[in-house]
Amino acid sequence: MTLPRLCGPPAASGVLRQRPQDFFVDEILSFEPDGEGEHELVHVEKTGANTAWVAGALARFAGVRPRDVSYAGRKDRHAVTRQWFSVWLPGRSGIDWADCGIEGVEILGTVRHRRKLRRGALAGNRFRIVIREFRNGDDIEARCERLVRDGVPNYFGPQRFGHGRRNLELAVRLFEGARLRRNERSIALSAARSEIFNAVLAARIDAGTFLVPLPGEPLSPGGGSFFSCEQPDEEIIRRVGIGELHPTGPMWGDGGNPATGEAAAFEAAVAAQFELFCSGLAGARLRFERRPLRVIPQELAWQVAENGLELRFLLPRGAFATCLVAELVEVPASE
Repeated sequence: MTLPRLCGPPAASGVLRQRPQDFFVDEILSFEPDGEGEHELVHVEKTGANTAWVAGALARFAGVRPRDVSYAGRKDRHAVTRQWFSVWLPGRSGIDWADCGIEGVEILGTVRHRRKLRRGALAGNRFRIVIREFRNGDDIEARCERLVRDGVPNYFGPQRFGHGRRNLELAVRLFEGARLRRNERSIALSAARSEIFNAVLAARIDAGTFLVPLPGEPLSPGGGSFFSCEQPDEEIIRRVGIGELHPTGPMWGDGGNPATGEAAAFEAAVAAQFELFCSGLAGARLRFERRPLRVIPQELAWQVAENGLELRFLLPRGAFATCLVAELVEVPASE
């Protein structure tokens, strides 16, 4: 599925993830560890390893149940990523994690904490990405400057939908009555919601209203909150323009769309093509939520060197680095 870019199709091309070291991610926790407690926070650097697989390996080494190991977010396998895991060790201490011997994993440090590490407990992620075989990049500076000013379309990246978009096939099976395992059900629901959101965001870009708040549209000041705006005035439009407020799109579910008026009508027209997903998500009793249509990258820096285009930036949790890359460089579809 080709999604419209804010800056239009890029002239530049290159290769993403030619090697794991070309895609580096560093998690930033949203809290300071307590320094004491029953949970050991383990900071790791993993290369070419799946997050869930690493969690299982840590559980086996510590001799605990898989459910006693948790993490704040899944990270790409084909990358070098630094992330945190928590291991519940009530009444235990003195584990020498340096001897865990997990392939592709280096233990960077540990610290105690009173609570289990929960999904989404991140302030954001810091990225360093290298695009190899980089060509035709004369407009990279102008594109980067626009993304810093106007933000990046906050699409869900292709990772959300699985290889060949098979997670959406799972969603169809689920909503047609198939019984799925718990983890498959979660993947299917997430993919269905993401597909509807992406379609609404794409339609807003095509309509030229990516940064134009619609009457009745909930607006977000960031941090996951939003407020209803029945009729945007000059002050609201100004605050959207400078990045203080963000238009939002639907995370479909039960209980009714928080959007009203023109915004609700626009979203309903787009969502009509996903009738099975909309009814299925409502039936699954997922809460209807909102997600900002854009994300503004922080500390965005770029450099063209012998090894290609190097990008460095910081994104809040839930944002996909591949969506920023897509605004700058055309990469092979398989990536």
